[in-house]
Amino acid sequence: MIHDFFQTLRQPEYIHILLNPLPVYATAMGVVGLLLALLIRSRAAQGVGLAIILIGCLSIWPVMEYGDRAADRVQSMANSEGNKWLQEHDRRADVAPWVFYPTGVIAIVAILALWKLPKAGQWLTYLALLGAVLALGVGGWISQAGGKIRHSEFQHGPPAEAPRPHN
Repeated sequence: MIHDFFQTLRQPEYIHILLNPLPVYATAMGVVGLLLALLIRSRAAQGVGLAIILIGCLSIWPVMEYGDRAADRVQSMANSEGNKWLQEHDRRADVAPWVFYPTGVIAIVAILALWKLPKAGQWLTYLALLGAVLALGVGGWISQAGGKIRHSEFQHGPPAEAPRPHN
């Protein structure tokens, strides 16, 4: 039984499925924590909320890494409709770094600024909160396509056609 478990951990598609909620869930929990911290006006609690947002934003890296490693195997397991959703999921995932990483950078700068430059830290905290909310939307959008790859019960309608480059 333990051997089976460790064999499963060697499969990138399993690791991707295991980790893929982390960017959304951790970022969401960071948003909730940060909102509460702003309400009670606690800089220390704001730092904790920002740190949780940072964890959520940085966790996009292993999720994307294992997703890329798993794509071929998942493609071979999915039906034709699922393969279209896999392509859409991959296309959407390309947007993630452009939202999650800058939000993570803003969060870490805000953490540092809260202690060194409180006024700037406050503005950066609000900016990180805005970025985190945007990241949640992007994460949900990516997940929506990902859930349809192997779950035909979620496949309502075809995936959006990717825009074709103009020649």
